[in-house]
Amino acid sequence: MIAMSYKLGCRTTESGPFAYNALRFATREEAETYGLELSMRWLALRDWETHESDEPVNYAIKDGKAVRIEMEV
Repeated sequence: MIAMSYKLGCRTTESGPFAYNALRFATREEAETYGLELSMRWLALRDWETHESDEPVNYAIKDGKAVRIEMEV
């Protein structure tokens, strides 16, 4: 699969399944930046990693924060 976007998978247990939110980033680096930022404020987070997604990009990293991209209609 060629990735259309990247998403962050999060775990709150050592071996449970990854959970995802609706944020999709254009690059793996943006998703990893979001993961690092999230891990600093979400104390229950045990593990995270980036995964490829076939969903459209809807977020970007601006000034170190995830911001929603407004889609043109």
